[in-house]
This record gives sequence, structure tokens and C-alpha cells, in this order.
Amino acid sequence: MTAAGTVRNTLLVTGGVLATAALAGCSAGTGGTPYPVETAATAASQSAKAAQLPRRPADLPMQGVNLCELFPQVELDAMKISSVPRPADGADGPVCVFDADKAEPFHGYEAGTVAADLDQWITGSRRKNSLTTEPKAVGGYPALTSYRAAADPADCTTLVGVAKGKTLTIRTFPITRGGFTQPQLCEMSARAADAALQTLKARN
Repeated sequence: MTAAGTVRNTLLVTGGVLATAALAGCSAGTGGTPYPVETAATAASQSAKAAQLPRRPADLPMQGVNLCELFPQVELDAMKISSVPRPADGADGPVCVFDADKAEPFHGYEAGTVAADLDQWITGSRRKNSLTTEPKAVGGYPALTSYRAAADPADCTTLVGVAKGKTLTIRTFPITRGGFTQPQLCEMSARAADAALQTLKARN
């Protein structure tokens, strides 16, 4: 075979490999491992989610707010919180953990804030392909439900855009394995987020 024929065959093989990768919607990563590539359709879908969010009726400043005092006693009872709320360190700063471990199924809540606008979880740097993110409204405020789809759900977080550059996060997580379905965890998280918003509204 001539040198020209060898080059031509090499180009054909290479072109076939690239075409296959493009059809699969993946690119070659380190060590040949494929990873998802965001398509125009995916980007459009995420932008559509952002468009579904309601307009924030007013800013609810979080300065000076004690996260462990977000819920009045009547709400703590409804959430079955059985111990004193405890401050902890979260990935984005201080959080408060509320334990419901007096009766099965055991579970808990984690309240925190993130210095970011809500759209960062939809089209920005905080978006993750591994998480299911759904737009909604909580107490009239723009919000997202975020969770990792799995047969054994690990948690569900409700994110509420309470002010410019500030997001309130309420995560609900099971302690008793198999004690809750994913919809139940998300509903519990949304209810707690709504209760926290009522506290913030009353404060302002």
C-alpha cells in the first residue's frame, strides 16, 4: 500500500470513531472514558426551567438570621423534631440540623444558605447532570426541588431564592433506610421551606 493510501485509511478510521462518539453524545475523557456533552436541546430545556420560575415578590434579607430558629415550636412539633437543633458546618457554610429520631422512621432536616442566585443550579456553575432539578414556587417565591434519582433515595433539597444573590436551602434526609419515598422526602422539604419562609416574612 502506498503512503497516500495509508493516510487515507487512517483518516477514514479516525473519522468513523469521531462520528460514533458524536452520535453517542459523548466525548473521550481521560483514559478514553466517555462523559456526557450538553446538547443544544439540553441547554434549551434548562433555560425553559429558568423561565418557569416566578418573580420574587420581595427580598428577604438573611443577615443576622439564626438558622436554628427558623421554625417555631409548633412547626418543630409538626416536623417531629425530637431534640435541640444543632449548628454544624456545611459545604457552603454554617447550617443547622434538626433531628427527628424519637420514633421510626427516623429522619432529619438541614437548613442553610448559599451566596448564589437560584439560576446557578439551573444553567450556572452549580448545575449537575446527576441531579434532577425541578422548578416550583414556595410561599410565592421562586424555588427548585433538587435530588439524585435512586431506588433508595438519599435526600431532597428545596432551594428558595429569598434575595438577590442569596438562596435558602432546606434538605430533608432519611436516617431509617427505606423509610421514605423520594416524593415524600421532597414534600417534607417543601413544607419545611414554606414554614421557614413564613418566619423570614414575619421578621421583615
